[in-house]
Amino acid sequence: MWSITPEELTAIKLSLRVATVAMLFSLPVGVLTAYVLSRGSFRGKILLDGFVYMPLVLPPVVTGYVLLILFGRRGPLGSFLEQTFGIVLSFRWTGAALAAAVMGFPLMVRAIRLAMDTIDRRSEEAAATLGASPIWVFLTVTLPLSLPGIIAGAMLCFAKALGEFGATITFVSNIPGETQTIPAAIYAYTQTPGGDGGAFRLSVVAVVLSFAALMASELLSRRTGQRRAGFE
Repeated sequence: MWSITPEELTAIKLSLRVATVAMLFSLPVGVLTAYVLSRGSFRGKILLDGFVYMPLVLPPVVTGYVLLILFGRRGPLGSFLEQTFGIVLSFRWTGAALAAAVMGFPLMVRAIRLAMDTIDRRSEEAAATLGASPIWVFLTVTLPLSLPGIIAGAMLCFAKALGEFGATITFVSNIPGETQTIPAAIYAYTQTPGGDGGAFRLSVVAVVLSFAALMASELLSRRTGQRRAGFE
């Protein structure tokens, strides 16, 4: 009952790999997007805002289908990546990472944007009056003060990526050893007679990993926030 099989261990390792890659590749774009939404004032901002948060309200299957159309081997972006760089995303673990990143991205942006919104603008204005360029103000003032939100957003994206199922299975299917993450393996067990034990084991692992990610986010955010308060 409690013995994890090699196939289950492979699914666990793949889930951690997918979640880590999704988080790391989303982070730079997430920080930039959050900064634009927090500080920017331009036409179309509301459209960008809606586009960023769209995966939260769309059925995950729809998101996965859109990814399949765009990044499949016959899709405009998928064929370009394959012919130009030899990169194939559909039905590969890299595609699972892309789907997980898309689903976790809104949570990341939301946390970082809220952190940036709470920053006292006078700190940025003071740096600018001393001759700092906008990029230098961002790097030395905005980014450090946003660190608690950045950490929280990164961990939320990681936790969401660990549990992503609908978009992933639609885009990359459920291939053992290649695209079968923990949620996909649990689903496969529920469709197999006598698979209750495996589904239960992986469910426990998923709960533990997700809870650990959330607790790590909370602890790191608190420590960073305390250091920030000490400097202010």
